[in-house]
Amino acid sequence: MFLRLLTLALTAVVLVPSGAHLFEMPGKIGLDREAYFTVQAIYAGWAWFAIPIIAAIVFNGALFVAEHRRNRASARAALISAMLIVASLGVFFVWVFPANQATANWTQVPDNWQELRRHWEYGHAVNALLVFAALLATCRAIIGQSLSK
Repeated sequence: MFLRLLTLALTAVVLVPSGAHLFEMPGKIGLDREAYFTVQAIYAGWAWFAIPIIAAIVFNGALFVAEHRRNRASARAALISAMLIVASLGVFFVWVFPANQATANWTQVPDNWQELRRHWEYGHAVNALLVFAALLATCRAIIGQSLSK
């Protein structure tokens, strides 16, 4: 029971930053340069979300291992969740992280800042969808365990 609850909680926590980015995107995407760079300063310290992201991958993997022989559908759902979170990291490192680097975490304004903003915003939007799907997969893994009892 502890493994299930912790896995669900960690996966839900991972949705917090990407969900926040998704829902604030419509209000931010059209901001002028000065306003956009001012708003971006609120993300200082968000790198700490790496801890629950890695933990969610590990715990979904542990749930996969724990359920592999008992309930293959639950195990598969936990594995899918872990893979979706890993995929969100791939999106982050291909589109979001380079924008952070090119702007020194949005403290320097390069000539192509608008293109970098698009990469950053849409990369986070894709991440939100991936992590939401991961959360649903984790829920499926846990519900599948309950149904098999």
